[in-house]
Amino acid sequence: MIHNRVEEHVQEAFAALKPHFPAFCGCEICVADVLVYALNRLPARYVASREGTVITELNLDKQQSRASIDVAVMDAFRKVIASPRCKQVRPRPLTP
Repeated sequence: MIHNRVEEHVQEAFAALKPHFPAFCGCEICVADVLVYALNRLPARYVASREGTVITELNLDKQQSRASIDVAVMDAFRKVIASPRCKQVRPRPLTP
């Protein structure tokens, strides 16, 4: 089975950093936008074996890799908060 190990680390960073962004809406669209924005700015690290997973995890656990992931996720939160797409799909309140 092929996995992008960076995706798992981005999801972990998202969960850890979300409380620091109280203005973040948290809807499905905004969550997906944050994850996609961050993942598109980070190099993918695909693995297909247990050995590849171990080696990749060792590299991703380094302080610099964690910092790069955290920065990408924080940038994503800021971008999505500044311009959320969800406002386009939420129904407008009816006015009499």
